[in-house]
Amino acid sequence: MTKRLLRVAAVQAALAWLMAAYIRFVHGTIRWEHIGQEHLAAVRARGLPVLAAFWHGRFMMIRFLWTEDRPFSVLISTHRDGRLIARSIEYLDVATIAGSSRRGGAAALRVIIRTLEQGGGVGITPDGPKGPRMRAKNGIVAAARAAGVPILPVTFAVRRRIVLNSWDRFVLALPWTRGVYIIGQPVELADGDDEALRNLVEQRLNDITEQADRLIGSAPIQPAPIGRDHARA
Repeated sequence: MTKRLLRVAAVQAALAWLMAAYIRFVHGTIRWEHIGQEHLAAVRARGLPVLAAFWHGRFMMIRFLWTEDRPFSVLISTHRDGRLIARSIEYLDVATIAGSSRRGGAAALRVIIRTLEQGGGVGITPDGPKGPRMRAKNGIVAAARAAGVPILPVTFAVRRRIVLNSWDRFVLALPWTRGVYIIGQPVELADGDDEALRNLVEQRLNDITEQADRLIGSAPIQPAPIGRDHARA
């Protein structure tokens, strides 16, 4: 019954609006600290667009880290859950690019390149759409190579939260608490071959995510155990 209801457009729209309203409300009640803004400034000083990487479980508040007067788009899965997320973030003035490493990847890559060439920002969850949690796949490296831009790791953490029992351990932020945004050191194309870059994206994202959790006094969420094939999709 729930799955059938979620396929109804009116139900999806109402739920997406409520999710967006909750995110806006919670963000406004949190005392935020910002770390690493110099990394974003350095990328912009070189005249480059922003290709941001963040873990799927840290999706909720990332939109508010983008304060520039330029379009920002996020790569979203074409799965039913992805469509609901897409509608929610569109209420937060974020555009979406449909696709994933499993479906629509080539078309999505073309849109990502075009968006970056036009000066917009693009966000990608390199462990999405289905994990493993906090393990980067190759897609974001392919996008960076094609567009000729560095990858900027970003994350957030909050003191009061609910960690959902989902594959990504999604962090549901609660109101009236402390929070921190961290922008990490960019991963440059000159840092190595594709596998080295993938590893570096994963390492830097995990490092800043653990740092963020510890700074506001929350227990760090651990990455999924490494599997032989986690980087291939």
